[in-house]
Amino acid sequence: MLHANPVVSDVYATGISVGVAFSFLRLWQETAKRGIFDQKLNRKLVHISIGLAFMLCWPLFSSRSQARLLAALVPGVNIFRMLLIGLGIQKDEATVKSMSRFGDYRELLKGPLYYASTVTFASVMYWRTSPLAIALICNLCAGDGMADIVGRRFGSKKIPYNRNKSFAGSIAMASAGFLASIGYMYYFSSFGYIERSWRMILGFLIVSVSTTVVESLPISSELDDNLTVPLTSVLVGSLIF
Repeated sequence: MLHANPVVSDVYATGISVGVAFSFLRLWQETAKRGIFDQKLNRKLVHISIGLAFMLCWPLFSSRSQARLLAALVPGVNIFRMLLIGLGIQKDEATVKSMSRFGDYRELLKGPLYYASTVTFASVMYWRTSPLAIALICNLCAGDGMADIVGRRFGSKKIPYNRNKSFAGSIAMASAGFLASIGYMYYFSSFGYIERSWRMILGFLIVSVSTTVVESLPISSELDDNLTVPLTSVLVGSLIF
């Protein structure tokens, strides 16, 4: 712990987590403002890094019941930010540019809002002792993020039943989500939060493949991936873990 008093320690941990998340957000806002990366790539770098970096901070928190609630404040605050910006109440061009597809502030009421809600939900409901939290965040961040990046660059061969999706993107999604899940399994097991096993690894593989299959379906063109991927992870993961 960061302090002898668990509550104070968790407050410190929350502050550090906010600092880490804010640093990444500022980084990608600056790259978007300066046009260093293509806007679509910049948006996906935000998508991949924020949730995974936040999850790295979980061991800073105590084992007390308030820990997960204080941790959830970090992405939870972003729920309100997305609502304020998406409804036009607050102006933040840098955030809109780094998180939207077409530069429309109303887009933040969809994907970015679902994203923040998912990470908040995983923190409160599952936390670091559940492999489901790992699968949920890793497939949303690493899996869905890499699917778009790889699919745009190497996705010339399309999936027959959905010409908007490619084999390269789907393979990248399943691989990235699965490998990230294994990485966090080892990370959290090193602190004693979970016990790694081959059964858990197989479970991560099944969840990653399942989310990839759902993401590749034509319905994904109608529904946001930030909604379908978490829902699939929870439904399939609940049956496995």
